Amino acid sequence: MSKQEVHELHEQAHEVAHNPQLLPVTITMSVLAVFIAVSSLFGHRATTDELLNQTKATDQWAYYQAKNIRRHSDEQIADLLNMVDMKDKTEGQKIIDKYTKEAERYKDEQKDIESEAKKLEDEANLLQRKSDKFDFGEIILEAALVITSMTLLTKWRIFWFTGMILGLAGVIMASMGFFLH
Repeated sequence: MSKQEVHELHEQAHEVAHNPQLLPVTITMSVLAVFIAVSSLFGHRATTDELLNQTKATDQWAYYQAKNIRRHSDEQIADLLNMVDMKDKTEGQKIIDKYTKEAERYKDEQKDIESEAKKLEDEANLLQRKSDKFDFGEIILEAALVITSMTLLTKWRIFWFTGMILGLAGVIMASMGFFLH
């Protein structure tokens, strides 16, 4: 909440002291401000976690590619050795088997790395959807706060009721971020 918003709330609180009928409106505004803060906090945390998971997934894909390069190198060495006429066939076959085994090991490791990378990407996507819910809820709540504050300026209760309805919609939208799995 900015200094300007705090200053406006302070001015409105001073006005309420002179007009007690506006007390429920200011309480509603305070509650909306709390919901905005909570929604904003969880939205920022979800975004941060999303970025961390996406970075981890990118690291996993780079690791996957490194294993892929090593596997291809070992496969090429084994293929080249198969094409060469060796003096000691038994020793040559041991070397070919060594590189073939290494290539197979890298291939097996790649499956685990790929699985982990996809899991991290899925988690990042889920966190993005959660962040979107929190952010959209925050927008609705901020609109509700503005509309509710119009009651203090106009003394028309329709703005208070509209603000409460929008506030409820904002709370529901932000709450959906907690229930995504």
